[in-house]
Amino acid sequence: MIAIFFGNFVSVLSTTTINIAVPLLMNHFHSHLNAMQWMVTGFMLATGVTAPLAGYLGGRFSYKRLYLFALMGFTMFSLLCAIAWNPTSLIVFRMLQGSCSGLIMACTMTIIFQVIPAERRPFAVSLWSLSAMVAPAIGPTFSGWLLQYASWHWLFLINIPIGIIAIILTVTLIPYYRMNVPKSFDIPGFLTVVLGSLSLLTAFSQGNSWGWSSWKTLLLILVGIVLLVYFVLHELKAEVPLLNLRVFRNRRFTAMLSIYSLVTIAMYAGTYLTPLFLQTVEGATTLKTGLILLPSSILLALLSPIVGKMYPKFGPVKLISAGILFISIGLFMMSRLHTNVSYSFVMWAMVVRNLGIGLANVPSSTASMEEIQVEWSGHATSINNWVRNVLSSLGIAVFTSILSTRSLLHSKELISSGAGNADSIRLLSFTMGVNDVFVVGSIIVLFGLPLMFLLRKKRSVISVQSAG
Repeated sequence: MIAIFFGNFVSVLSTTTINIAVPLLMNHFHSHLNAMQWMVTGFMLATGVTAPLAGYLGGRFSYKRLYLFALMGFTMFSLLCAIAWNPTSLIVFRMLQGSCSGLIMACTMTIIFQVIPAERRPFAVSLWSLSAMVAPAIGPTFSGWLLQYASWHWLFLINIPIGIIAIILTVTLIPYYRMNVPKSFDIPGFLTVVLGSLSLLTAFSQGNSWGWSSWKTLLLILVGIVLLVYFVLHELKAEVPLLNLRVFRNRRFTAMLSIYSLVTIAMYAGTYLTPLFLQTVEGATTLKTGLILLPSSILLALLSPIVGKMYPKFGPVKLISAGILFISIGLFMMSRLHTNVSYSFVMWAMVVRNLGIGLANVPSSTASMEEIQVEWSGHATSINNWVRNVLSSLGIAVFTSILSTRSLLHSKELISSGAGNADSIRLLSFTMGVNDVFVVGSIIVLFGLPLMFLLRKKRSVISVQSAG
């Protein structure tokens, strides 16, 4: 768990530190939001695209070796991000970094479910989640301090020593093992899932600028859907599938993955837009932004092990239901933003939101794997990461498009009503657009509540293989 903690920590740290730097990087590279958004969504997409490979590669080479390879690649691409010379090079290196991050997350979760005894897994998962929560807890404040007193390059250079520590710990502390060595690699499955995911993300990312009814947007959406439908049909028939989609026959896994995905999508509304609002509208420095987000991030970190201990007593339904309600309330509070809003209001709204995320994250990820046979856990975690990260990428793309569309609409309305000068209209319309996105996020997460009815009491472990 020590080796897993450091690897997962550095992977998530690189995701959280960069959000505060988006406005600064826009100025540094003389770029616009849609381009810099790809630095975030490209990373998430690459994370999701490589996740399906983890099941095959982990079985072929062992999860220890794959984890080690991913850590080495992540550390190397962090260095390349630090020396990026234009927006394109930064986005490309970030996507390569994200591809390694996807393997890291899939490997660490799989190792937990394959090596650690069943009775200790909820607490082990809470420690895994803690590593993912400590990074957001210190990430915004730490990156704000770095951006204030150093430069954006250090957001990536800081990953190098942590990555080296994780590599050394992995070599010495994680055992070598292999299960179910695959006979062949599913090339058609890999190509269709990658191209299908890329098509959908590109369509949703560029839909606002191209027009949602333009032939390019509609064609990419159609191509993405067709390729992913083909991927599903192919995987169900393949002798050695890239992803064993038969795990979806397990109702508990399917329901928990759906809930986890909704929570993740809603979570990125706050993670991505709050720093942008504070710096763009309120004029907060990067350090000030980090300090405002610090209390909610610390709460999230502290909740992970506590919820892990609570899980055996309360079960997933009560904890996740409470979490969803708190997330929705926190996001709705954030939809009441206005120019000159108090920093304390933003802080408390984020505290409420993160309380919900803390209550929902560990139970949903633990419960999704409880009925999956241990030798199929690699496929299950790969599917989990692929679905969650691709939906997160689409969520960020859609949120950005909604923000642009609604801001433009509000701007036209304010101009026609003679509400003020150009600068005040720009800030006010942007704030109103941000509020609209938070309302959408607060509604999206509530769709997780009806899925609770699909859950049943935990029973003995089901053999997914026999279910197929």
